[in-house]
Amino acid sequence: MAPPSSWWGSEEQRGTPVVVKMDNPYSLVEIDGPGMPASDKKARGKNAKQFTWVLLLRAHRAVGCVAWMAAGFWGVLGAVNRRVRRSRDADDEPDAEASGRGRVMLRFLRAFLLLSLAMLALETIAHLKGWQFPQHLPGNLQELEEQLQHLPEHLQHLPEHLRHLPENLRQLPEHLRVPERQEIQGWLHRAYVAWLEFRVDYIAWAIQKLSTFCILLFMVQSVDRIVQCLACFWIKIRGIRPRIPASGNKPRRGRKSAAADVENGDADDDADGYFPMVLVQMPMCNEKEVYETSISHVCQMDWPRDRLLIQVLDDSDDEVCQMLIKAEVTKWSQRGVNIIYRHRLSRTGYKAGNLKSAMSCDYVKDYEFVAIFDADFQPNPDFLKLTVPHFKGNPELGLVQARWSFVNKDENLLTRLQNINLCFHFEVEQQVNGVYLNFFGFNGTAGVWRIKALEDSGGWMERTTVEDMDIAVRAHLNGWKFIFLNDVKVLCELPESYEAYRKQQHRWHSGPMQLFRLCLPAVFKSKIPFWKKANLVMLFFLLRKLVLPFYSFTLFCVILPLTMFVPEAELPIWVICYIPVLMSILNILPAPKSFPFVIPYLLFENTMSVTKFNAMVSGLFQLGSSYEWIVTKKAGRTSSASDILSLAEETHVPARPAAKLVRGVSEGGLQEWGKLREQEAAEWANKEDAAAALAAAPATPKKSSKANKKPNRIFKKELALAFLLLTAATRSLLSAQGLHFYFLLFQGVTFLAVGLDLIGEQVS
Repeated sequence: MAPPSSWWGSEEQRGTPVVVKMDNPYSLVEIDGPGMPASDKKARGKNAKQFTWVLLLRAHRAVGCVAWMAAGFWGVLGAVNRRVRRSRDADDEPDAEASGRGRVMLRFLRAFLLLSLAMLALETIAHLKGWQFPQHLPGNLQELEEQLQHLPEHLQHLPEHLRHLPENLRQLPEHLRVPERQEIQGWLHRAYVAWLEFRVDYIAWAIQKLSTFCILLFMVQSVDRIVQCLACFWIKIRGIRPRIPASGNKPRRGRKSAAADVENGDADDDADGYFPMVLVQMPMCNEKEVYETSISHVCQMDWPRDRLLIQVLDDSDDEVCQMLIKAEVTKWSQRGVNIIYRHRLSRTGYKAGNLKSAMSCDYVKDYEFVAIFDADFQPNPDFLKLTVPHFKGNPELGLVQARWSFVNKDENLLTRLQNINLCFHFEVEQQVNGVYLNFFGFNGTAGVWRIKALEDSGGWMERTTVEDMDIAVRAHLNGWKFIFLNDVKVLCELPESYEAYRKQQHRWHSGPMQLFRLCLPAVFKSKIPFWKKANLVMLFFLLRKLVLPFYSFTLFCVILPLTMFVPEAELPIWVICYIPVLMSILNILPAPKSFPFVIPYLLFENTMSVTKFNAMVSGLFQLGSSYEWIVTKKAGRTSSASDILSLAEETHVPARPAAKLVRGVSEGGLQEWGKLREQEAAEWANKEDAAAALAAAPATPKKSSKANKKPNRIFKKELALAFLLLTAATRSLLSAQGLHFYFLLFQGVTFLAVGLDLIGEQVS
């Protein structure tokens, strides 16, 4: 007889045998059961030990997994701590983001965060003590009183604050319960009940009205986006594109036919001898990483040398950068290219002032068109042959704009997300507006202007930081038409660091609001049709430049966290999830390879809304340093094809005699160049001596590299919003709002990554 005290029980135990199936090496274990013979005692003990070892093994694996996750989490916290300790605040620097109104917004976000933490603590205490609403509150007070008659006597008194509830707030969420008057105990409970009354009577109503207004703006903007996508789809189906005017018996149909003619060697016949005088302007400022590639590509454009003049407009205050650009200009000038160097002593008006100064030269009157390229743009040799012929026989045409293409779009996550935005901008917005309205915002580069259109519109003005949009609006008001060529692409570079991208977006969103204030009277006084005025004011400025950053920041960064602490004003699920995802998918359609990034794109666009909203407000009300131009940092990326083309041109371009040009009017003319040549040679000699001395000196220890390493940046506004959204996500757990919790969690983590500058790369 088996001993009565065995750990698996005695033989008198009654019940069904327990069978446990496990993976190899143990396939089946029978633990115990009634009627088990005594001969199976040894096998039963063996199986029990095996089962115990399996449980211990799985427990060991679980503990190891938890330890691994804890170690990883601790490592991430350590990395964040080190990054914060060796970082500096980006908002403390003297740029457009560090003005007084930027600090006002930061103080507002900090106060909002502290208030949300206090409300979270109070709501947590209320949740633990059960100070909440009943699960079902009828909308009719008479029904409520009838139900209260069936309750115990001490619960048949309706709370006073429920008798004054508005009609639309009597149906409250299921997870809330208002405490009865007899249940109120202590000052904290009374404070919580007072907070409930205040938020129901005042806060919930205001939040609901504001959210309804933002949802309305959201829907209007979504409809506009859908209409643009449908128009772009129609353009693709019908094959609508700008046509080059026919010459003789050869109709010109666009880029494909022109490219084929160039390959066959009859480009001159195709152009019918149409080679007008073209001026190329290249404004740049302290961009030593990209100047050489850009000048090389512009100098290799296929156009008669005697009908082309290139102006390198240098606003650099770095003397080394000036000398490098001068040397590059001299190199191409010696090869027979008509290229001159201009340098202003004062950088007034930024890019607009630079272009305005260059257009004042005497020899500009001999040219009919002007092409503009920024310092990081790399045009193809056939750029002018694909754009300038559109002006022939079309005297009303003032601008031909080409599309941008990016050499570093796959460099990191930040450049991929920028590529999505800009592909939609060119493929949909610019193309649709160019085809159906003959108007769009000039992109500032990779375009050809008719000089007469510039002069009739008042020329370049220095009143805003978006001089390109300014001249485009004034030309449109004067009746000039624009053409966008989606098939003609010019390589350029995207900013690879969040710091550079943030400053660029600030300028791009504050400038349009400055321009809107300044040009609004001119819009109403112009003689263009009324529907064009309505399109310019309602769609071009208000809907796409003002409404978009306003509702995205207000709805997803302010109202949504507030609804977690004021659940009486709840946002619908389709506003938070369905419509934004649909709009993100529409934005990604022009760049289908970026479809896996649809969720990061949605989260990052909401993150950028704080910068765009800040810039929009500063530009609209002229707050802080809204008129300040920060040059976007470049890394100097080039494509392999461009390098091969440059190398071929380096070895095969024959030297041609330079055309006779009047250069005395230029500040960087030959007279000044002769004087600076000796100074440059002396400086280079000094540099060679210093380099030789440095080579002879002993190697410096590796510790010194840490002192020169560029510190990381932190962005306080993004970090404040990150903690605010994570606090709201924690509050949503008390309300069991699953989708709201996940959205707030992922959005808060995105703000945290951006605030710690963990997206993109630092460009020194």
